[in-house]
Amino acid sequence: MEFSYTPEQEILRETIRDFALKEIAPHSMEWDEKQHFPLDLFKKLGKLGMMGAVVDPEYGGAGLGYPDYVVVVEELARVDGSIALSVAAHNSLCANHIDLLGTEEQKKKYLTPLASGKALGAWALTEPGSGSDAASAQTRATRKDGCWVLNGAKSFCTHGSYADTYVILAVTDGSKGKHGFSSFIVEKGTPGLTPGKKENKLGCRSSDTASLALEECCVPDENLLGEEGEGFIDALKVVDGGRISIAAMSLGIAQGSLDCSIKYSKERQQFGRPISDFQAIQWKLADMATRIEAARLLTYQAAWMKQQQETSVFKYSSMAKLYASEVAVWAAEQAIQIHGGYGYTKDYPPEKYWRDAKLGTIGEGTSEIQRMVIAREVLK
Repeated sequence: MEFSYTPEQEILRETIRDFALKEIAPHSMEWDEKQHFPLDLFKKLGKLGMMGAVVDPEYGGAGLGYPDYVVVVEELARVDGSIALSVAAHNSLCANHIDLLGTEEQKKKYLTPLASGKALGAWALTEPGSGSDAASAQTRATRKDGCWVLNGAKSFCTHGSYADTYVILAVTDGSKGKHGFSSFIVEKGTPGLTPGKKENKLGCRSSDTASLALEECCVPDENLLGEEGEGFIDALKVVDGGRISIAAMSLGIAQGSLDCSIKYSKERQQFGRPISDFQAIQWKLADMATRIEAARLLTYQAAWMKQQQETSVFKYSSMAKLYASEVAVWAAEQAIQIHGGYGYTKDYPPEKYWRDAKLGTIGEGTSEIQRMVIAREVLK
């Protein structure tokens, strides 16, 4: 077993950390307040290769391994969870789905611009009436005159308002249950595809989330992604990577919470001493550091298993996502407490970390769903 970062990973961490501090940190609070989606920032990340982090260089990607990808998402989230979320959704869901199951023609046409950052990706599974019960989705796709016609609605779609390329799941045969779903690549501007309400969220406010309406949306037959009827099964494979990326995002938020708590505790004076001298604060910092390190080990283990194509990664990605996301919420709350009254204001980082962290316990499957997945695996 190897528990140290490679020299290349250390350089990658430094590069992303430097980028985040220079390009994101100065604007983070303003973007959050205005719910501004910084589209130009993702083009810059594309030039660094981070919008196609795990995509083969043949298609314009950086060709990183999953542990390297965790480094990227973690370091972005350490500064701003919103940006990490958008990078994760673009990479792990939309681009990854096309990378795993696309034809050579689909990869050249859609994956290459996604990987370079010239195009932005979205992945649409959730619907107003189907969240945790994703298999109950109602969006339908029927063949008509040489194309697939999609009708329905999607909700909570990251980049729903701005995406150039959407991967949309729809029911193609309602009689076949989970084997009756198919996935489709839909281009921005396709008649019948209409971005809807932009969500006014608690956290991750500068990452766009919106609903989608599909009304007689005609998609060419060649834009069927993967085998007809296997879309839901394929989505479960895609979600493995998605859960690891949410674990990485949560890990970064937790680490950011610890970073600002250490800094503040050394600066804040009470009773004539920095509060870091007091055992009550020291124990909070010690517990934060310990749980974060445990989350880090679990997250990197899941990433390594994903890289090795281990069949049990399904269980471990759920474990990593569950534990890291709950640690992030807890660590951010500890950071607020350490900052006291200042932690409750927007002048200091903890309140934003806390708001951003909460998404990790909901998106890509709630904590309750992760516990169901893990329990099912350990009871086999």
